[in-house]
Amino acid sequence: MGNKMKTNRAAAKRFKLTGSGRVKRSKAYHGHFFTSKSPKRLRNLRKSGMVAPADTARAKKMLGAG
Repeated sequence: MGNKMKTNRAAAKRFKLTGSGRVKRSKAYHGHFFTSKSPKRLRNLRKSGMVAPADTARAKKMLGAG
């Protein structure tokens, strides 16, 4: 009887797997100091991004999907 892998809870709060198996993430620099950032920049920071291919395997392993 093998042990189950535990999901890394920090990663689970930051990443989400897409249907095609890629890892979705939120953009950085959208926490505070909004007055110094342009509305266009803030609008683009609201969109989600993808984890870089070099980091995808590590992120999936932390999520328990790889």
